[in-house]
Amino acid sequence: MATSVSLFVTGTDTAVGKTHTVVQLLRLLRASGLRCVGMKPICCGDRQDAQLLLAAGSEGLTIDEINPIWLKTPAAPFAAALVEHVDIDIPRVLGAMADLQRRFDCVVVEGVGGWLVPIRANYFVSDLAAEMKLPVLVVAQNRLGCLNHSMLTTNSVRDHGLKCAGLVINNPPGQKGIAVSTNVDILRRIVGVPVISGLAENMSELPPEWEQITRCLGKSETSLKRTQV
Repeated sequence: MATSVSLFVTGTDTAVGKTHTVVQLLRLLRASGLRCVGMKPICCGDRQDAQLLLAAGSEGLTIDEINPIWLKTPAAPFAAALVEHVDIDIPRVLGAMADLQRRFDCVVVEGVGGWLVPIRANYFVSDLAAEMKLPVLVVAQNRLGCLNHSMLTTNSVRDHGLKCAGLVINNPPGQKGIAVSTNVDILRRIVGVPVISGLAENMSELPPEWEQITRCLGKSETSLKRTQV
């Protein structure tokens, strides 16, 4: 069964909260009654991100099905592939994605690192998202530099001919300063896509500001607000 209910999640940088965002989104989508899975096409180093996505998604999958490429070197995919003397099999990744789409209501794909991380010498995370033809959700962390990184990433998403579904701003504890207190307001004035707050572990339903994302997922906001008892 084919489905259009898919989303590609990328970040303005590494360690901005992509995995946290995908895990919480999967949890809330499953609470609405959807059979959802996360996909981590490429892992470099350990497989912790993929393991978290596997645990958060619907049952019946192995880690290899959601993470078809695992490179043991903790570096960018292109660098890791050079170290390990392997070629990254893009058709294998796309085939795994198509299989998940046939089997589940919703597939949320988490990219590796940031939007322009190299997978091959002439092939980047952005190219993988373009081949998957998915709307893109950008995740950023609220800190100094967030404005520049967010603008560069969202503009590049659109330059690749893809829909930028929104910009998620995660607010880690302890961040202070004028930049942190003004970033969200400035981004809402300049970035040209919905700017939404990150998802928290104590939420039982998707917040109203995530309506744009639910539209990209092909479901109404109302249908995504049904929660588990």
